[in-house]
Amino acid sequence: MPYLSKIALNPRRRAAVALLSSPHRLHAALLSGLAVQPVTERVLWRLDSNTPHRADILVLTENRPSWAHLVDEAGWPGADGGAPLIADYTSLLERIARGREFGFRLTANPVQSVARPSRPSEQQAARLKEGADNGNRPRGSRVAHRTAAQQLEWLLKRCEHHGFSIPDAAATPPAPGLQTEGQDLSAGPAVTIISRDILRFRKHSDGPRVTLSTATFEGRLRVTDPDTLRAALLGGIGPAKGYGQGLLTLAPLHPHEARHG
Repeated sequence: MPYLSKIALNPRRRAAVALLSSPHRLHAALLSGLAVQPVTERVLWRLDSNTPHRADILVLTENRPSWAHLVDEAGWPGADGGAPLIADYTSLLERIARGREFGFRLTANPVQSVARPSRPSEQQAARLKEGADNGNRPRGSRVAHRTAAQQLEWLLKRCEHHGFSIPDAAATPPAPGLQTEGQDLSAGPAVTIISRDILRFRKHSDGPRVTLSTATFEGRLRVTDPDTLRAALLGGIGPAKGYGQGLLTLAPLHPHEARHG
């Protein structure tokens, strides 16, 4: 039975600062919230907000977790609003039906595969050198999409593969008398990028630096294949899932959103 959790961290505490500065450390701390060790299940998570006063983390697990260690070390133990929220995710999965529309949010790592990157990362450079030393043909490398247009196109190309489409958003209609015959009132796909970031960190102090270009998408989707969309919700979209990427979440649409996009 899957569970969706929301954990509030206090960015003014030293332990929270250490976790929020490294997706690798934060992922390890989240895995320690599951009783069955070593963890073999897919754990998806997302830093949903990060301000000087509060950081909210969403976590999707197959088994019911305990976040007491995170609250004690990096949250507000015993304070109103400091307790983590844990909800059964099954009810949402059961409401997914073909043709139904939801609001959605996704933070992802949009990438493409190339034979030889023009500006390889430390990890890619080491892998290319190792392949050359061994006489092996280098395998493809993941290269980030860096512009907002490329990142948006990356999502739009993958929608149907994950069981949904993004309908057009309706533009604000012109004032009476200003609309011309045949005027297109479509404002394009009902999705926008609300934030973009570049994460840089090391798994280990002496290891190569990991660099991730991330984009957070928010908009409206329409279900085209319920089973495939459920798989995307539980399995994530795109790479770098262990670093807080790929968690797709849905929300009911308000009536005016359903009518007007």
